[in-house]
Amino acid sequence: MSAERDLSPLAPGVVRALNDKLYEKRKVAALEIEKLVREFVAQAKTSQIKHVIQILSQEFALSLHPHSRKGGLIGLAACSIALGKDSGLYLKELIEPVLTCFNDADSRLRYYACEALYNIVKVARGSVLPHFDVLFDGLSRLAADPDPNVKSGSELLDRLLKDIVTESNQFDLVSFIPLLRERIYSNNQYARQFIISWILVLESVPDINLLDYLPEILDGLFQILGDNNKEIRKMCEMALGEFLKEIKKNPSSVKFAEMANILVIHCQAADDLIQLTAMCWMREFIQLAGRVMLPYSSGILTAVLPCLSYDDRKKNIKQVANVCNQSLMKLVIPEDDEMDEARQLTTILAEPTSEEFVSKPETVSSGFLDVASDSNFSDTTLTASSCERIQVTLNLDGIVQVLDCHLHDTSTGMMTRIAVLKWLYHLYIKTPRKMFRHTDSLLPNLLRTLSDESDEVILKDLEVLAEIASSPAGQTEGHGASDNSDVQPNLVELQVPDRAGQLSSSGMKGLECSPSTPTMNSYFYKFMINLLKRFSSERKLLESRGPFIIRQLCLLLNAENIFHSMADILLREEDLKFASTMVHTLNTILLTSSELFQLRNQLKELKTPESCNLFCCLYRSWCHNPVTTVSLCFLTQNYKHAYDLIQKFGDLDVTVDFLTEVDKLVQLIECPIFTYLRLQMLDVKKNPYLIKALYGLLMLLPQSSAFQLLSHRLQCVPNPELLQMDSTKATTGLRGTSVSNINYTELLQHFEKVQNKHLEARHQRAGRAEQLDRRVVL
Repeated sequence: MSAERDLSPLAPGVVRALNDKLYEKRKVAALEIEKLVREFVAQAKTSQIKHVIQILSQEFALSLHPHSRKGGLIGLAACSIALGKDSGLYLKELIEPVLTCFNDADSRLRYYACEALYNIVKVARGSVLPHFDVLFDGLSRLAADPDPNVKSGSELLDRLLKDIVTESNQFDLVSFIPLLRERIYSNNQYARQFIISWILVLESVPDINLLDYLPEILDGLFQILGDNNKEIRKMCEMALGEFLKEIKKNPSSVKFAEMANILVIHCQAADDLIQLTAMCWMREFIQLAGRVMLPYSSGILTAVLPCLSYDDRKKNIKQVANVCNQSLMKLVIPEDDEMDEARQLTTILAEPTSEEFVSKPETVSSGFLDVASDSNFSDTTLTASSCERIQVTLNLDGIVQVLDCHLHDTSTGMMTRIAVLKWLYHLYIKTPRKMFRHTDSLLPNLLRTLSDESDEVILKDLEVLAEIASSPAGQTEGHGASDNSDVQPNLVELQVPDRAGQLSSSGMKGLECSPSTPTMNSYFYKFMINLLKRFSSERKLLESRGPFIIRQLCLLLNAENIFHSMADILLREEDLKFASTMVHTLNTILLTSSELFQLRNQLKELKTPESCNLFCCLYRSWCHNPVTTVSLCFLTQNYKHAYDLIQKFGDLDVTVDFLTEVDKLVQLIECPIFTYLRLQMLDVKKNPYLIKALYGLLMLLPQSSAFQLLSHRLQCVPNPELLQMDSTKATTGLRGTSVSNINYTELLQHFEKVQNKHLEARHQRAGRAEQLDRRVVL
């Protein structure tokens, strides 16, 4: 600026005034510049106008001297005022130097820059929209300015710019979104407030469809929702609420899939407001988008399942999460089960009405195309011209992995565990063929869950295990799975895998099942083996929950098959003490549980070959426990054999535990379950061995309350002298039955053999204990 000719057409006095430190002098110079530019406009001297703007920009606004910069700013504003509606032709040259001053270290200069830009924008109005991005960028920085005056000035400019945008239909949203996406991650609360205010404004403009670009800013909005400032949180809630309303109105234009993972992340947020809001969005997405959300199921479950165990402090989140979980579960349908390893193609309307979307997922899922069922289906053929084919696949591997992790985690809450088990059961019902690929990996955790503290969890766990054990899809090769889950009479046999071990020829007698028994798949026997292993390794589980578990399984599966298979497995159990305990448990359940009424009746009469085979199978395992063997004979009315067994008791090692079990048996005889037995005591002529067997028990007992109880009962027997009759004329105790196929001599020999094993095992345990005591003494 040393040579005045370089600054022409500005007069030397104007130049000096623009460089003056006093505002009043700079203002006078600005008025002169305005007058000069008006003359140029009137004379259409475009080159001169550009030259003046260039001088004010390069020599003043961008000068190193602060007063010169202030002069340049007021001069540029004067030029804009003088240009009027023609200022749009020079906006780039007018705006750029002013925006540069927004970064000045001097707060007064930043304020003057804000004032200058306000005047420029006010004159240009809609013409500034092509430059909106740079204006917004500058304003977003001023919104966080530490100086209150600068901030106040930026707010005035911000309001003016918002007015221009709302009244114009030429706003370029496409170029603006990248800038918005960048600025939305600012941590400054004023910048955040500025961003949210602009989003609210853009949402309110009918001609601007911000919903199309929501996936790009949704994550940032949820982050702002966690701001410490209540006002900002409230504004952000309002913005998200408006977006959600718009989504409900126009679901066909929403990019649900692009936002699914964003919601999954924020549904796991530590902030309650963020989590609740994200969960509400997730609920709407699942209900509006339907099966479009299926590929994201594993992520959704990761976020939703833990919320189901929240306490009342997070009751709202828990309720919404529960709706999400239920809605997502309904989206899984039988068509998701692969038949020929082919992926299912589903059709979803390209432009559905809002009513169709709001009418819950079932409406959306009604248009599925089952590719496997139609071999003539081609990729180029669709019956409805308005349909767009979208490939929606159920990521079952991911879902099962998430469910298995939650089941394995001991810190998982009860309600979450129940929900996991409900999911597994639902998947085994809807997609059994796919699910059985994961059964081997799921079984350990399912068996471990039987030790859960909650009865409700155990019940759901047993439902899943029962479905695994009975589903036709669980058949291995050679066990032809039934296409129908209904019971097919005359097609039934308990399927026992070869790996279960070889039975002796005598032990094979009990493997057949009655014609009314449903077919069990190849996992049934494996489940029974693992369940007994679980009881063996965890005796507390057997004591506290064993009867409960077995009774529930008898309700869920076929009781005969359960007792048949467990008896078969226990027959080869090497741990004789456990076998005796387990047999005692099973016998107590058999005799006392209402769930086994039908099985007891079947055994009581022994009218069919199948019931006789079942008796033989149970008997061979029941031999692990002498008293339970007698009770089984009482149940089946094999009184002579019961008497023969009691005669053998004299050769056994009679212990306190043995006498306690005899005591319990006497108590059991007095229960309603043995009413028929007590009535049969009236007919001594037909049932002499019953009376003899009971007297045998009486002779075994010491003088105890049980002795007195049984003694009083036997005193009620009429005509005791009839006991002296010839035993050859008496019946064995079975009425009107044909049981010639039961070899009682062989059964008695088997009993002696098993009891000898027990005696030997007790002696070995006693010997080891004695050696241990000697070592301790030494």
